[in-house]
Amino acid sequence: MLQINMADVVAVLHSLIPYLAIAAGLLLLALVVTVAVNKATVGNRPARKLIHSQAWLVALVGVVVALSMMLTGPMSTLLNNATITKYQLSNRTVTQANALAKDVQSEAVTMLQNNDANLPIANKKVNVFGWGSTNPVYGGTGSGSMSDQYPTVSLLDGFKQAGLQTNTALTKLYTDYRKDRQVVAMFAQDWTLPEVPAAQYSGSLMRDAKAYSDQAVVVITRVGGEGADLPTNMKAKGITYKSNSKDYDDFKDGEHFLQLSRTERDMIDLVSKNFNKVTLVYNGANTFQFDFLRDYPQIKSVLWCPPAGQTGFSALGGVLTGAVNPLGKTSDTFIRNLKQSNSFNNAGAFAYDNVDEFVQKVTGFAGKTSDVKPTFVNYSEGIYVGYKFYETAAAEGLINYDDTVLYPFGYGLSYTTFTQSMGAATHHDGKVSFEVTVTNTGDAPGKDVVETYYNPPYTEGGIEKASTNLIAFEKTKELAPGASQVVKIAFNDDAMASYDASKAKAYVLEKGDYQISIQADAHSVIDTKTVTMGETVTYNTASHTHDGDKKAATNRFDQAAGDVVYLSRAGHFANYAKATAAPTNFSMSADAKSRFTNNGNYDPSKHNRESDVMPTTGARMECGSWICEVRRYEDPQWKTLLDQLTVPEMDNLSAMAGYGTQAIPSIGKIQLTDADGPASLNNNFTGVGSIGFPASTAFACTWNKALAERFGTMIGTMAHDIHVAGWYAPAMNIHRNAFSGRTFEYFSEDSLLSGVMASNQIAGAREKGVYSFMKHFAMNDQETNRLNMLCTWANEQSIREIYLRPFAMSVKEGGAQAAMSSFNYIGATYAGADAALLKGVLRDEWGFRGFVLTDYFGGYGYQNADQEIRNGNDAMLATTSITNHVKDKSATSVKALRLATKNILYTTVNGWQYANGEPKVAMPIWRTAMVTAWIVVAVLVLGLEFLAIRRYLRRRKSPALIAGESR
Repeated sequence: MLQINMADVVAVLHSLIPYLAIAAGLLLLALVVTVAVNKATVGNRPARKLIHSQAWLVALVGVVVALSMMLTGPMSTLLNNATITKYQLSNRTVTQANALAKDVQSEAVTMLQNNDANLPIANKKVNVFGWGSTNPVYGGTGSGSMSDQYPTVSLLDGFKQAGLQTNTALTKLYTDYRKDRQVVAMFAQDWTLPEVPAAQYSGSLMRDAKAYSDQAVVVITRVGGEGADLPTNMKAKGITYKSNSKDYDDFKDGEHFLQLSRTERDMIDLVSKNFNKVTLVYNGANTFQFDFLRDYPQIKSVLWCPPAGQTGFSALGGVLTGAVNPLGKTSDTFIRNLKQSNSFNNAGAFAYDNVDEFVQKVTGFAGKTSDVKPTFVNYSEGIYVGYKFYETAAAEGLINYDDTVLYPFGYGLSYTTFTQSMGAATHHDGKVSFEVTVTNTGDAPGKDVVETYYNPPYTEGGIEKASTNLIAFEKTKELAPGASQVVKIAFNDDAMASYDASKAKAYVLEKGDYQISIQADAHSVIDTKTVTMGETVTYNTASHTHDGDKKAATNRFDQAAGDVVYLSRAGHFANYAKATAAPTNFSMSADAKSRFTNNGNYDPSKHNRESDVMPTTGARMECGSWICEVRRYEDPQWKTLLDQLTVPEMDNLSAMAGYGTQAIPSIGKIQLTDADGPASLNNNFTGVGSIGFPASTAFACTWNKALAERFGTMIGTMAHDIHVAGWYAPAMNIHRNAFSGRTFEYFSEDSLLSGVMASNQIAGAREKGVYSFMKHFAMNDQETNRLNMLCTWANEQSIREIYLRPFAMSVKEGGAQAAMSSFNYIGATYAGADAALLKGVLRDEWGFRGFVLTDYFGGYGYQNADQEIRNGNDAMLATTSITNHVKDKSATSVKALRLATKNILYTTVNGWQYANGEPKVAMPIWRTAMVTAWIVVAVLVLGLEFLAIRRYLRRRKSPALIAGESR
């Protein structure tokens, strides 16, 4: 589950102050009245007693009213979320989910090396080395956290389930050394890598290990999470790390988190000196730097096991024994030196030095208030991300491929062998198609992937194009030895179009020869056919759009290019050194300053339109439209329904949309719950969670569309069990850089692979009536400075071809009904208030119908409802009142709020809970308790009032009391 946000706690406390102050003031006023009356009514005891009682009764009623307003106001969302019924997964769902998780991980484990047919292991006994074997990586931290409600299959449990026996003496060594993994949390990170120093392996332990088995498995783990990118220099200021020995440092200055520590290398040295059959298992989502493998010929086999979820490790043991044929393919390129990637110098923390006018005081996640200034990151590599760069750079002679790349994108070995035979390619009516015959020529059953790439015609100095581009893929069914399958490949020719941002300002499919290849991976060509385009096609008219767009795409992000030098293929990447160098200019340009907006300078009144007419609100009707009766977006009844709503009702629906949408009883809108988690469903208020699946990176490594859709369907099934309406996932940002902390939550470095996985997950969930919030829209590709007004500079071509493509596929092919905007700025415009992105591209071009939600709403100096609601962001992921309410009540604001309300209601009414009409729900228990308290207080007040008046009248009539007062 996510951790408690201290900024939320602070915000809640601040929001309660006015109500608590009123309550305290009333009590103080009653006390003052009591004292004053004692002096003013000497000799008139009946009057004094009556005034005393009236003062305290009024104070009691006032306190109850103030506390009730507090509960139904700033506390209502939190109380609603915390007191909803806690539903659980059924036993049947748990069983099905666990089985599916194993299926996913069985196809995700990727064999990178298997020299001398070392695997599968013949000996059922195995020595497992590495502290990570006792504490593997199941997912990520933050949004990727796992629920603790269900049993977890550990790595060693998975070995045992596969029939392997492990050396318990080694396991005891590790568990005695340290039980738990270090904390890599959202608010603080300890990057320590526990590993037993080689000196602590006794001679007898190693002799016994060799006697136990001739097979050694070494486990290396790396964990990432929301809130921080992985360290690129372990000696940098602010990095928390404790070395495993007092005699040496685990890392030298300049060494990074994705390479071996000194203690890990010493352990591998020790194992390699004692065993000739070593299998290395890397358990992590981020690509590791395997440059050391050439030093250890004893390491025969290498397996990549991405984070496996709660039960996925049950598949790893099967891969080792051969019961499971490794079926994974890499979702990213493994290079020999991660510091030599073309994005390394332009990822991380860069702050502007001339932006004092934009400083904002911000209370962060940990509750600490500080001054925050705009920061930036330059996507200077342009479209040349991942394999698209390495393959093109090799073709242009910029790099020696084998010296740079160790394992290509789309690479993976198997226990069997396959051949692929490509038939003739036809190009007809805008579609390219051909058949591939895949035959299992080995001795074990298995599946293969038909990977299809294209190489477009490139003109020196023209539109930037990579020489290798994934365009389609299909995974076969399981083929027995000798069996074949004919796989049909088909794609629209406009999928090979490039975006021309400088001349056509549109997608263009240039004339010339397009090489269509089936490949074993991004580098290894099996066969190639040629498709020729006789003329250039430009997709720039309403009747001739690209990829089924509702409106022709054109430049919308010119301002986001900034003054960055972008990598170009021209002259064999002649500008490589300049384009990929670290930034030297830390000043925001005058143009960017003129566009930059945050909470310090945004004035909604300056964006009002005089032509806007105030819409009808609060028009209550006896036979008005109810939400369950209005399901089509174009239904004319929407006007009648929306006319009934008041501005406060619409504002509350939009402003308090954290982890669910609020109820509007007058139109039959019930409170609905949305859950977080890229690999599961987590309710952060009730503590209820679902089964945690393998990480998104694992899904990408399966290259299996059907598994992605089955997972989406399972999310839907689990959502029904625990009464969840929406899912804050899938996340489809790009693995731009290996050190991103949230790599586990995203799929791949490739936009097509990411889009296929995401759209199929969304489609599966939609079939069950669950709406998925595709996220983070868009270009949230690093964690560093993610909240700190991060200006992401990128050119239009890369934005469209790389970073927006998975989202476009999710809308057009997956049917996405909701989106979560990102924290970062695109150029100088906050993504959650970027009309070009949220209106121009998402709705106008792609035809999206649904609602857009912010990422977590903490204000952060730039989030405010007035700006967001006008620019296409419909709802705020907030549970407390800060800057998430619309302050400006102009016609422009109310019209925007009305449209946002329609988008939210349209999405929710088309969810599964409204499938049979308006759902019946009980009043939240806290409201029931509050109403009960009102009744008790009312009875108490009336009773006390009756007694007070009765006693007053008795005192007035009693001669003895009057005489007593006279004396």
